[in-house]
Amino acid sequence: MYRSHDCGVLRIEHVGQEVTLSGWLQASRNFGGLTFIDLRDRYGITQLVFNQEERKDLAEQANKLGREFVLRATGIVRERSNKNPNRPTGDVEIDVHTLEVLNASKTPPFTIEDETDGGEELRMKYRYMDIRRNPVKENLIFRSKLSLETRKYLSDNNFIEVETPNLIKSTPEGARDFVVPSRMNEGQFYALPQSPQTFKQILMVAGMDRYFQIVKCFRDEDLRADRQPEFTQIDCEMSFVTRDDILETFEGLTKHLFKTTLNVDLPDFPRMSYDEAMERYGSDKPDLRFDMEFVLLNEHTKGHGFSVFDDAELVVGICVKGKAGSYSNKDIKKLTEWMQRPQIGAKGLVYVKYNADKTIKSSIGKFYTDEQIAGWKYAFGAEDGDIVFILSGEEEKTRKQLNELRLEMARVHDLIKPGDFKPLWVIDFPLLEWDEDSNRFHAMHHPFTAPKQEDEARMLNGDHETMKSLRADAYDLVINGSEIGGGSIRIHDRALQSKNFDLLGFSKEEAEAQFGFLMGAFEFGAPPHGGIAFGFDRLCAVLNGQASIRDFIAFPKNNQGRDMMIDAPSPIAKEQLIELSLDLKLEEKE
Repeated sequence: MYRSHDCGVLRIEHVGQEVTLSGWLQASRNFGGLTFIDLRDRYGITQLVFNQEERKDLAEQANKLGREFVLRATGIVRERSNKNPNRPTGDVEIDVHTLEVLNASKTPPFTIEDETDGGEELRMKYRYMDIRRNPVKENLIFRSKLSLETRKYLSDNNFIEVETPNLIKSTPEGARDFVVPSRMNEGQFYALPQSPQTFKQILMVAGMDRYFQIVKCFRDEDLRADRQPEFTQIDCEMSFVTRDDILETFEGLTKHLFKTTLNVDLPDFPRMSYDEAMERYGSDKPDLRFDMEFVLLNEHTKGHGFSVFDDAELVVGICVKGKAGSYSNKDIKKLTEWMQRPQIGAKGLVYVKYNADKTIKSSIGKFYTDEQIAGWKYAFGAEDGDIVFILSGEEEKTRKQLNELRLEMARVHDLIKPGDFKPLWVIDFPLLEWDEDSNRFHAMHHPFTAPKQEDEARMLNGDHETMKSLRADAYDLVINGSEIGGGSIRIHDRALQSKNFDLLGFSKEEAEAQFGFLMGAFEFGAPPHGGIAFGFDRLCAVLNGQASIRDFIAFPKNNQGRDMMIDAPSPIAKEQLIELSLDLKLEEKE
């Protein structure tokens, strides 16, 4: 028997019992007559005691062991004289009678502690050791619980889990596909799915009514902390539903997950149109944990000889409460340079300080009177002690730039309360986006998103300018400024789907070659349907107040898309390339 108990279960009521524990040596301490070892497994840590006087050989053996040795120890549970209140097992220890080394360990490349000395690349290379640390271990346990609770909720609401294929057809829309060469079909390729989108729609045509899947998806795109080339979705679809039916169902799922995993009761989720979100916050995923709504200043600032404002499409600002005294000229210059970085691209930054002593200081005082600038105070709802920041320029770019400044102000001034969650639904997105470079429309979500019912006729019969104003029956779930999920009511009519492909620049032949199977299915009684997909990795991170999704994935990739542990991607043998008809490039190199 390797163990009678795990290392996290023993309590004062077990005193006097003989037990066997197995685990890893977390730390050891030699005090001459006594040696102590902290033995760790997934469940916790228990202290082992070796008495030099009573069992000299055993104590000497214990003194020779290194960190991360795998041990089995048998002994008697006894009450600790020096209890550890910070450990669940801290009232007891094991007086060890027998000790066996199950496996030795080399010295770890970093400390297996909550606060480790290992850098990210090193920890990813030795991921199996990193997972032994509590933060990563607890993240993976949390992910497992979240997965189980998701399945429970959806099953209780009549969803059935259906697996869809991982080898599918490559499509031109969306991010880049990962492609897989077919040995049996020379010169042809599968793609790994970016989403099970068309399959779940086919399942609705097939009458499955409510489908879900916790599914791996793949995108060959540039990476960030919240992106990975392979990621997991809670993927769902429903038949005979309206948008409100879907929002109600998945608001319920979100509330259930917060309650069962964090014991947090979320209020009902507000809803905000895309246009309103952009106007008030400059983002389609606004963070509502703090204020600083945008204030439009065009009517207050134009026509006074300041060309930066006079020539701008938009003049807009935010008010940072109580921080006028926090910004010296040096601080303002540093913040302006931060805004002028290429990542943001602002041309400059205007400020107004409404000082606590009722004086006003502004970077544009020579263009406006004190009375005029004082009048802006009411537009912002500002008070003495507040500072206002103003940007101007093209409307879309300026709003996005001011959103970055708003988020930076929240970070710098600690305006975000830990453990605060502010969810909302963003609805009524544009259906199409016009791209000047490619001179065509792109789907804002994907090509299967339905327009709002009141816009269908305009979509079928409208002109080019009309198409720019079409609204999608689409929605995103946003929590704390992160897009957790998105979905839409789908097109279920062949004519409307064909029209959408036309607008997106597909020829009839291209549309048929890529999606003929789906449009064909629509001719055999496709029900009205819609769905949503949650980013499961991101949901895990947001619930735990973390920015990176990597520590919620057992074996993540780095910023270059590499698995540092197994060293992938890697070259393959020439024989494999020849077998897959991929040897032409190899011959060119030779």
